[in-house]
Amino acid sequence: MSLDTTLRLLAKASGLSVADLATAIPRAGAATVSAWLRGEKLPGKDQLDALARAFGVPAGALLAELASTLDPARTQGEHDLLAAYRALNSRQQGALLEVAAGMAGTRRSAPPRTPRKRASKKAAR
Repeated sequence: MSLDTTLRLLAKASGLSVADLATAIPRAGAATVSAWLRGEKLPGKDQLDALARAFGVPAGALLAELASTLDPARTQGEHDLLAAYRALNSRQQGALLEVAAGMAGTRRSAPPRTPRKRASKKAAR
């Protein structure tokens, strides 16, 4: 999720308006905050820290997706694959990983199994 989308969702969830955020962020007016929410500008480090405090989340949570999009080691195909993977449910993700591992000729480590509850002998009667 892009930074502007994250900021808009957090603002909506926390009930903070543009004016509320502007008063919580040093050296940021309502026009600047609006530009962040529209994705036209990016906040600086101090402003990100203040946004994180205003929303009650770690600053890294705001930047996680942004940092991954700036990773020069990832190709566009890798970004597309990751986005598709995240859209799947956990069973589908496991199947996709099995297919990818088979195509690459590698073995994927088996996910930890959840222990099943055994029925007691009384319940079986």
